Amino acid sequence: MSVKDRWNKNRGKVEDESVEDMTPQTEEMTENQVEASQAEETTQADETPEVLDAMPNPFEKELNAARAQADEYLTLAQRVQADFDNFRKRNESVRADAYADGQKNVAGQFLQVLDNLERALESTQEESPLRSGVELTLRMMRDTYQKMGVKEISRLGEKFDPNLENAVMRGTSDEGEPGTVCMVLQKGYEMNGTVLRYAMVKVVAED
Repeated sequence: MSVKDRWNKNRGKVEDESVEDMTPQTEEMTENQVEASQAEETTQADETPEVLDAMPNPFEKELNAARAQADEYLTLAQRVQADFDNFRKRNESVRADAYADGQKNVAGQFLQVLDNLERALESTQEESPLRSGVELTLRMMRDTYQKMGVKEISRLGEKFDPNLENAVMRGTSDEGEPGTVCMVLQKGYEMNGTVLRYAMVKVVAED
């Protein structure tokens, strides 16, 4: 073997040994780089939510404004509903009062008819066809008044009450106790606690 061949052989051996010596280091450096890269990615992944939380939300202002407007509309709707309920209750009350006033007015107007029927009954003869007709009409009218809550104010012999009666005559002591009603000149009527017509009475004078 020539000197040149031996030199080339030794050179090749040295290069192989250098490659063998460097390969583990290269692999080790590569693994370290991979681990460092993974660690960096993990750190970035951990920090990402915090970064996102810290970033301003471009829609937050509009969302808050929409919520405030929705609350305002809800309050307005509730107020309108409450006003409508109050309006409906007032209308119901006014309608009920108007209906009651109308009933009282009609009942008061027909009291004269009732008086005339009673007078006609007193003036007709017994067993007369006219009397039967008057009695039937008077009974129907009294039944209607009873259904409407109309009652006669009958307080003969009781203490005079100016809230129910009008004293138009003065009686003597021999007609009854002082201050009591001794005669009813015109009947009085009340409807559901309201006087339709005051009774015209004669009252015994007090000493």
